[in-house]
Amino acid sequence: MSSSQGSHRGGRGTRVAPRPAPPPTDLAGGTATTVLPRQTPYPTPYEPYGTGPYEGTRAAARHNRKAAARAATRGTGRRRRAARPDPLRQLLPRMLVVAFLTGGTYAYLSGEKDVELTVDGTPHTLRTFADDVPELLRQQHIPVGDHDTVAPGPYAGLHDGEDIAVRHGRPLSLTLDGERHQVWTTARTVDEALRQLGVRAEGAHLSTAPDAPIGRSGLRLDVRTERTVTFLADGREHTVRTNAATVRQAAAEAGIAFGPKDTTSVDPRSFPRDGQTVSVMRITGRTQVREEPIPFHTVRQPDPAQFKGTEVVVIPGEVGVRQVSYEQRTVNGVKDKPRQTGSRVLKEPIDEVIAVGTRPQPTSVAGADGLNWAGLARCEAGGRPNAVDPSGTYGGLYQFDTHTWHALGGTGRPQDAPAAEQTYRAKKLYVRRGASPWPVCGHKLMS
Repeated sequence: MSSSQGSHRGGRGTRVAPRPAPPPTDLAGGTATTVLPRQTPYPTPYEPYGTGPYEGTRAAARHNRKAAARAATRGTGRRRRAARPDPLRQLLPRMLVVAFLTGGTYAYLSGEKDVELTVDGTPHTLRTFADDVPELLRQQHIPVGDHDTVAPGPYAGLHDGEDIAVRHGRPLSLTLDGERHQVWTTARTVDEALRQLGVRAEGAHLSTAPDAPIGRSGLRLDVRTERTVTFLADGREHTVRTNAATVRQAAAEAGIAFGPKDTTSVDPRSFPRDGQTVSVMRITGRTQVREEPIPFHTVRQPDPAQFKGTEVVVIPGEVGVRQVSYEQRTVNGVKDKPRQTGSRVLKEPIDEVIAVGTRPQPTSVAGADGLNWAGLARCEAGGRPNAVDPSGTYGGLYQFDTHTWHALGGTGRPQDAPAAEQTYRAKKLYVRRGASPWPVCGHKLMS
């Protein structure tokens, strides 16, 4: 613009506002904030320039245009706010849904656990929602029996980061020092099983290697632990540490030799026990052969032709002969009782056959029945059928001697015969010889 124009405007009486000074700067070189004096405020947005101190200037026109634009913008904002709903009301349901989903996700994730499950020494890292050990084992299809072990326990709860160990039981047929046992073990090797059972494997004989595995189906195991056995042989003691299966094997380990007949004080095939003392028996011997009699048997046969009380030898008996072998042993220098080792018959015995009379005895003898036989018996023997005189020659009621008794048909001894038979034979003697056989008491017959 030219100066004339400015003069012309000024000539027309128009007030020209002085050019504002440049804004001050701060120490860092930036523009400082300027505060207008209270006595020269900006006009309100609805107050046009020209009525205030800036009336008629280009700055006033610019200010009026901006104020009008701001007013239009504010009016439009009010209309828009009145037309659309409150954003907070729309956001609140969405926030509730997000909070619900976030809480459910947290609850879902908080129930999940990372655990380590070791089954028979094999570890498995698992992620599970199980609440306790039984549920976890069911999920993994791992059955647990009466002989299995579960740590921390078969009914324990389950926590994040926990270690669970399952060891399955295995049947073990154990023969320990000759005695059989049926046991269960959760050990997976022979050596581990022996430690569990408290069996000392040092120096022991094992039928299976110590590192041999024990399968789920079990194992048969023969264990012979080391024992101390003392042998007494040839006047000396021999002590040995052994895991031998028999006493004879242990004696051989002790350096003891056996002869063909030597043995031990216990069965040499028996199992040696710890602390046992065994004597070695040195045996020598010879065989003896003897001839010995074989007694005959007596066979008694009834004979109705003979009177009762009469016995007749029909076949005399003969003694047989047999040959017997005996072993005469000497044990550690002491002779033992002979032991029969064999026999054979050289001659068979012949049985004796005796005919025994069954015919009833007669009770009367003509010419002697009316006599006082009871009085004679009392005088001779005191009425006792088994009476015997001091010399032993005469016996019975009527004091028969054996020769007279047999002559009258009697057998054996008169004092052993029944009283009736004695009286019968006394009557027969009277018929033959009268009262002379009884010189002292014969007169009693007539009383």
